[in-house]
Amino acid sequence: MFTVTPNKEILGATIGNFDARQPMSDEVFGRLLNVLGRYGVLRFPNQELDATGLKNFSERFGDIQTGIGEKRNSGVPEVGILSNVKENGEYIGLPDAGQDWHTDMSYRDVMGFVNVLYGVKVPVRDGLARGATEFSNMHAAYDGLPEDIKAKLANATVTHDFDKFWSMMVARPGSTRKPMTAEQRAKRPPVVHPLFMTHPITGRKVLYCNPGYAMRINELPEAESARMLDFLFEHQLKQEFRYMHRWQVKDLLLWDNLGSIHQAIADYRPEEERLMLRCQVMATKVFQDDFLAPARKFPMAAG
Repeated sequence: MFTVTPNKEILGATIGNFDARQPMSDEVFGRLLNVLGRYGVLRFPNQELDATGLKNFSERFGDIQTGIGEKRNSGVPEVGILSNVKENGEYIGLPDAGQDWHTDMSYRDVMGFVNVLYGVKVPVRDGLARGATEFSNMHAAYDGLPEDIKAKLANATVTHDFDKFWSMMVARPGSTRKPMTAEQRAKRPPVVHPLFMTHPITGRKVLYCNPGYAMRINELPEAESARMLDFLFEHQLKQEFRYMHRWQVKDLLLWDNLGSIHQAIADYRPEEERLMLRCQVMATKVFQDDFLAPARKFPMAAG
């Protein structure tokens, strides 16, 4: 059985004695789901994966989304490429992915469950790995809200829009992104989700709202919604809720989009190469009883 070494921070644990190339038994999968629910961000070091191996590992958690405007592995289209590496003057992947706070796929009618990233190239300068990924804990963010806000917004919903984050990235100086086309907008229309959601693994409430995609609290007047969103965005980014993962080559990182938000830190230079392979797994299964049955049958491993 795999080992679990918690980070002793608000999020994160390292999983040892685990080969992501191997199929998972129900027991291993059930225990892993429980560990994911508890720690939110799981690092599997020293993994030997290609695009097919990453896809096979990821699809155990649900259906994989194929992105809009994202370059993908030519032989394995479920796997996206995030990279500032250039070949023949062209980026081989999406160079500015995730460089602000957001939750992947909150903009979809079927929201995101997990992200799975594999570190192929990690920039290092002065002995420090660059291009970290930072997370914030949305279980803790909900717990830390004032009780009157929890009560007032208990049944509130939020509109999420993919174009909000995309347009922010287009507007950045030096961005190579182009505005979304009408066809892309049609594929990613605005959607509505609960502001406070019960997490399917932990059974606890989370704050399901993020600066990248959340547009409006639908039950509030527009001005009040804007003020409340500003409050929630500031609240959920308090330092006590946050954890930063510094990458190493061959790190496999699995994180829970339902219980966290994240951002990529762009603190590396254009000539410092960063290359990640990514699968975005939708919540097509995690709310189903049969999917969660192994997690209930096999309690979380000690650690």
